[in-house]
Amino acid sequence: MPKSHFNIKLKDRYKLYVLLKDKAVFESELQKNGILFYTDTEEQSPIVGRTRFFLLDSDLEKIDRIIIENGITAHIESHLISDFRSEKKIMKISILIAITLIGIIILLSII
Repeated sequence: MPKSHFNIKLKDRYKLYVLLKDKAVFESELQKNGILFYTDTEEQSPIVGRTRFFLLDSDLEKIDRIIIENGITAHIESHLISDFRSEKKIMKISILIAITLIGIIILLSII
């Protein structure tokens, strides 16, 4: 269990939201780099699909590097950023299903 530092909420900090699929990697990298953080997983709904991290402003550059190097999907408290890699797969499956259904309809109308 990662060590969480509540006092970070009292300092100059920002909130970063990380998708659940990237949470373990992100926490591991924060610990490896000695970056202090606070996460309030008990206060958040698991339905949201993301975890809120409180991070010090002074660690911003290190955190940016971690996010880029590990391909982590994260965003601040602005608009939600979608994981385009997942959406691309869903779009391909949707198109494949639509083409299959159209093909079946055309086959049935010919018969």
